[in-house]
Amino acid sequence: MSSLVENPFNAEAAPNLYRTLPAIDKLLRQTCIMELVESENLPHSLMTKLAREVLATARKQIESGGAAEVVSLEALVTRLEDEVAAVLALSLRKVINATGVVIHTNLGRAPLSRAATEAVSQIADGFSTLEFDLETAARGSRLAHVSDLIARLSGAEAGIVVNNCASAVFMVLSCFAPTREVILSRSQAVEIGGSFRIPDVMAQTGARLVEVGTTNKTYAHDYAEAVTPITVALMHVHSSNFKIIGFTHTPTLEEMAQVAHAHHLLLIDDLGSGALLDTVRYGLSHEPMVQESIAAGADLVLFSGDKLLGGPQGGLIAGRKVLIDKLKKHPLARALRIDKMTLAALQVTLQHYLKDEASQHIPVWQMLSQTPAQIQVRAQGWLARLTEWPGAAIIDGFSTVGGGSLPGETLPTRLLALPALVARSVDSLTASLRKNNPPIIGRVERETLLLDPRTVLPGEDELLIAALQRLVTGTIH
Repeated sequence: MSSLVENPFNAEAAPNLYRTLPAIDKLLRQTCIMELVESENLPHSLMTKLAREVLATARKQIESGGAAEVVSLEALVTRLEDEVAAVLALSLRKVINATGVVIHTNLGRAPLSRAATEAVSQIADGFSTLEFDLETAARGSRLAHVSDLIARLSGAEAGIVVNNCASAVFMVLSCFAPTREVILSRSQAVEIGGSFRIPDVMAQTGARLVEVGTTNKTYAHDYAEAVTPITVALMHVHSSNFKIIGFTHTPTLEEMAQVAHAHHLLLIDDLGSGALLDTVRYGLSHEPMVQESIAAGADLVLFSGDKLLGGPQGGLIAGRKVLIDKLKKHPLARALRIDKMTLAALQVTLQHYLKDEASQHIPVWQMLSQTPAQIQVRAQGWLARLTEWPGAAIIDGFSTVGGGSLPGETLPTRLLALPALVARSVDSLTASLRKNNPPIIGRVERETLLLDPRTVLPGEDELLIAALQRLVTGTIH
């Protein structure tokens, strides 16, 4: 019985196509391939492996009925060049953030200050005093480089840092609450980025979650009435990435501290965003500050390094010395410790606050402090360089804080608005900008590309303008 589907495989043509495939050595001896190997200093073993993979793909194409031009020497050389480019490409790359989102989680959150970046470079390319005490010539502690700074800035007795705030929550609960009860308001049993759910974390640490109050209203007496002989702590989780508005009530941290300490319990405050400066000064709503939590009576305050703190990723813990000392000795302290480069950046970032220069040197605060008038000048300068772009204009808009901080809060800004070009849709334009070196990320509203100067760092203007000029003149696709 004959098949109703024609088999594309041509048994007579296939042997001839197979014979046209070059040997690996011949493919590698092509001039452009040899120049590529020399310019990139590529090992022969890598090139042999890639050439073998290219030829294997070609054989499969012949088997499935591929045409001669698909497996020609020229096509194979091009494919090998593409394979080399794919192997050498760095997926983690610097980008220009023109979205207007100051702390953009997908784009790496807070950029470091120049001084912090230089500190990382100095520590990374040599040896350091990471765990060495210069005075005693004995082994030191890596935590000593930032512990005192955390304490001084927060007003706490001591401080410690682990690799992120989620780890800080996990470590604190693992250390103090296994098999014990931790009381939490129902409104704070939240999920934050990456499906990180507070109830799930508590379960992993062995802590027993006791929820009190309702979704919209919790009172101090709710906590007091839930205390049992196996309760170890009251926990407060700051709603840094959402808001509950309307008919609501939440006890103050001072009220929670009174309940906790009256029952000889700990008060743990997971602040998340880690503000050390008052956001009201920058035209935003008040974000709870670390110093305020310590002053209110929290025994341990947990916060991030790469959000409003404006430093590298880290989970900082400030609190009573006896508690911090216990955390330092916990097995997780080693498992969750940060590396020397993160420590270098964090140390300098914290020193910016200590020297009262954070708003002048930390990019997050530099961006938040820009006025619409300042942004207008910069946007106007961009527009003046894009006279060939039909319909380009400066319009009013809003920037957002992002990064799970100050949800719903915006700052007025001025945007460069670029409509679609002839034969180039806005989607096509944004795709081209993502392929630029460095990639440029903006936002699209109503079929218009919007670029916010607030989040474009100093020194990136020329790179951005050059890419836009190439787009409008058709020299970039």
